[in-house]
Amino acid sequence: MKRILSEKLKQWKNSNTRQPLILRGVRQVGKTWLMKEFAKTEYKDYIYVNFEFDEDLKTLFEVDLNPERILLHLKAFSGIEAKPHTTLIIFDEIQEAHRGLTSLKYFSENAPEYHVIAAGSLLGITLHQHVSFPVGKVDFLDLYPLNFDEFLCAIGQERFAELLKTDDFQMITSFKTKYIEWLRQYYYVGGMPAAVVSFAEKKDFVEVRAVQKKILDAYESDFSKHAPVEIVPRIRLIWNSILPQLAKENRKFIYAKIQKGARAREFELAMAWLLDCGLIKQVFRVTKPDLPLKAYLDFSAFKLFMVDVGLMAAMAELNAKTLLRGSEIFEEFKGALTEQFVFQQLIQNKKLVIAYWASDSLKAEIDLLVQYSNEVIPIEVKAAENLQAKSLKTFCQKYNPETAIRTSLSDYRKETWLTNVPLYAIESYYKKI
Repeated sequence: MKRILSEKLKQWKNSNTRQPLILRGVRQVGKTWLMKEFAKTEYKDYIYVNFEFDEDLKTLFEVDLNPERILLHLKAFSGIEAKPHTTLIIFDEIQEAHRGLTSLKYFSENAPEYHVIAAGSLLGITLHQHVSFPVGKVDFLDLYPLNFDEFLCAIGQERFAELLKTDDFQMITSFKTKYIEWLRQYYYVGGMPAAVVSFAEKKDFVEVRAVQKKILDAYESDFSKHAPVEIVPRIRLIWNSILPQLAKENRKFIYAKIQKGARAREFELAMAWLLDCGLIKQVFRVTKPDLPLKAYLDFSAFKLFMVDVGLMAAMAELNAKTLLRGSEIFEEFKGALTEQFVFQQLIQNKKLVIAYWASDSLKAEIDLLVQYSNEVIPIEVKAAENLQAKSLKTFCQKYNPETAIRTSLSDYRKETWLTNVPLYAIESYYKKI
């Protein structure tokens, strides 16, 4: 399985300012596989410790945080002597080891020649209590579900993924039937590695759905296992309301839609918990589409997205037969899956600031607004064949942006005031803006 983050891991390895790395990501997003694969291809040897399973090592950091002593214990445990620059030390599920996170500070300060990667669920790392976090002493990388390009590579269509990275839209368009079919599949399968591997090997949508259900069940089990008991019911209410909220004409999250009489202050802790563990993402409205976007965020108005479009389809019990009915899957739930898909393709680019815009009258709305370099770019997402871009036109007439994008199933074309980018090409295209 080819992951884009592999290149960033290589950059980390070769950096002169390298510090211990924390690889962040939700449960079952493929952190363990990526770390081991990186170790096998880029290092002479590696030491792998999983603190969830290796009970004898859970107390490794309790005596002291001296890297020399820790390395001796690791040698006794693994039979491998860690050597600077040629051995990768992997601490998996590090949140399970008391003071494990704190130890990274001392590797940074006292043993910087050793290459150390730590990982754990966002839940465990973000919410780890009573532990000194090594602020400023670690590097971070975030791992997301496979995007559409990675999905194509995983199902054996790497050459078509490479084609999307070119500017040859004449050639890309000649294969649009294939791209749209694979896009249908991606909406259903999503990017969680276990679901993608299952689909790549067996092409069985029933089995894919079973894998997704197990992942969702694991997430819900985490609610009860890790969250304060008093907020668990509210966490579930927010979690189960994401799809209905996105399926409204106005996708703004409304607390009163969770349950009658609900107020923001009653759900603040539950919302923060889901955000901290990475299962949901918050996109705020901007009052003015100007630079910098963060200066104009309206924190009272936002949309919520899930971590993965395939998991959203699974939560909605979307039937695999929908894949056979033309463009119906793109229009399901008033285009909610399509907006989730586009957001999921954009979120991995750390150079982008993502928001959305709505007029004061709420009669016009731009689905996604991104700040890239010194430019604010409106992106209108179209799931249906009706390509009238009234909101986008209103926005462009008022603010006159240099670049405006509509993404849909329609072919690529550049007009005087907007560029239409096919949905299947949006992930590759935004990198070339």
